[in-house]
Amino acid sequence: MVGASAYAETPQSLQSVGNLVTVKKLNWRIAESLAVEAVNVCERQGYSVTATVVDPSGHQQAVIKGDIVPLQSLSVSYRKAYTAFSYGMVFNKNSTSELIAAKVTGPLDGAVLATEPEIIFIAGGVTLRTADGAVIGGIGVSGAPGGDKDEACARAAVYKLQASFR
Repeated sequence: MVGASAYAETPQSLQSVGNLVTVKKLNWRIAESLAVEAVNVCERQGYSVTATVVDPSGHQQAVIKGDIVPLQSLSVSYRKAYTAFSYGMVFNKNSTSELIAAKVTGPLDGAVLATEPEIIFIAGGVTLRTADGAVIGGIGVSGAPGGDKDEACARAAVYKLQASFR
């Protein structure tokens, strides 16, 4: 697990007032629309995929499966979304491909990270942020022939719906 210092800052998506904590997250309709849009974008390119949106608790908030997807796409899309959310927040990156490019998966930075059960360092996950940069979740897409194609579908969906992340 990452040392406590990596988590020292309170995420911007959390607000604390007295003994209560408020968490910013997408409502289920927007989360569902985001997953549907990612599946639609990939489908228009001839790819049947699964798209998963996770909320700030790291749990699945919306999952849309294309008509013909590989069985593993369900778990892989979740893990991409979870990785984009959780490590995108910690390392201030916007996608799983950015985490990979930053060598977060390497022995000095992230060897232990790769052993966490929900983590997967494969392109296809995008960090969800509000206009002010607060991390509010992640979306992961799996099933296209390559993580770059998965991630392009996720990014297109985020781009289309990001104005509603408020």
